[in-house]
Amino acid sequence: MKQELLTFPLTKVREQFPALKRTYKEKTVTYLDGPGGTQVVASSVQAIKEYMEKGGANLHGSFPTSYETEEIIADARNIIADLFGVKAREVAFGANMTTLALSVGRALGKTINKGDEIVVTEIDHRANVDPWISMAEDRGATVRWLKVDPESLTLNLDNLHEVINEKTKLVAVGLASNAVGTINDVKRIAERAREAGALTAVDAVHAAPHIAIDRNKLGADILLCSAYKFFGPHVGIAVIKENVFEQLDPFKLQPAPDYLPDKLETGTQNHEGIAGIKPAVEFVEKLGEGADRRERILAGMAIIEEYENSLADKMREGLRTISKVKLYEAAPDVPKTPTIAFTVEGMNSRDVCKRIAEEHGIFTADGHFYATTLAGKLDINDKGGWVRAGLAPYNTAEEVEAFLQAVEGVMKG
Repeated sequence: MKQELLTFPLTKVREQFPALKRTYKEKTVTYLDGPGGTQVVASSVQAIKEYMEKGGANLHGSFPTSYETEEIIADARNIIADLFGVKAREVAFGANMTTLALSVGRALGKTINKGDEIVVTEIDHRANVDPWISMAEDRGATVRWLKVDPESLTLNLDNLHEVINEKTKLVAVGLASNAVGTINDVKRIAERAREAGALTAVDAVHAAPHIAIDRNKLGADILLCSAYKFFGPHVGIAVIKENVFEQLDPFKLQPAPDYLPDKLETGTQNHEGIAGIKPAVEFVEKLGEGADRRERILAGMAIIEEYENSLADKMREGLRTISKVKLYEAAPDVPKTPTIAFTVEGMNSRDVCKRIAEEHGIFTADGHFYATTLAGKLDINDKGGWVRAGLAPYNTAEEVEAFLQAVEGVMKG
């Protein structure tokens, strides 16, 4: 293990995740399914429990449980604002990222006309593709695609100025691929969108647990993510630049608020889930040091990124040495999240995952992970999609080694 990794407080981190105590068939479970949703930190679990035990309430009441609920929501907005370097009034909550994207897409559609164009990418999860395509179809707009290079597993930006042009109204791009881990050059894409007078919608669901994010530096007008991907509950998050949010006209009930950010939050929210958001981000904050919360969050994310990438390097190196394993990864100089996708020659990916779960208690996932365009271009669907192993700060080098041994064991039958 590299010397710098000795400073990572692994024992302290693992103690905060009660799910790590689970056993399956008399083996302690190893969770490598983080890209589909991380395990939840104990402080978040406790906050959800306490909210429900003390008595929940709806908003705008004249009694303590209603006041407390409003305070919890405000606290959650404030810490998400510090997570992404935005204003609290730019933060809205919803059922999940997909539902929020559909809502924002329907609202933006009111400003889209025939002859306008929107741009989506071939590397993205469909949650950052189909809401915008549906909006374009409803309004008679044209859809253009940023192509993915199936060899490099990166977006081809050679014709960026042609794809994003004076007709473009919206560009949707993921910050990182939830399937193969490639971190996209969102800043460059957003700069071109801004030149063309278009908005940029960024799917940060997969990136948020792994890298520090500054919404303004990215150039995102709309940023979407989900707390259950970064150690919290199932709550979707939309961060919308204030001037864009002010103009947004969401579909909602007539008496519902018209002010930010409540006008996007239709119906009663998942208050107990929102209660778990602040502790989830505080888990990251407490790993770092700094003069204010934003600085501490950034420092904590840097520590997580360094640690996770060291484990990912070990996993990738090990998989490359195993015969019949095909690794799907961008070049070494391309930044990536610690998410590793591969296939095994002659085996369906579902069978691989089931074997290592049943025989070793190691949980990985299989499939296309809603990155269906990329999966189709790579012709992996008849193999059951990819096997995907994702690393989180609660994983260990020993778990990576056990995983590699498990994959080798699958090869031997």
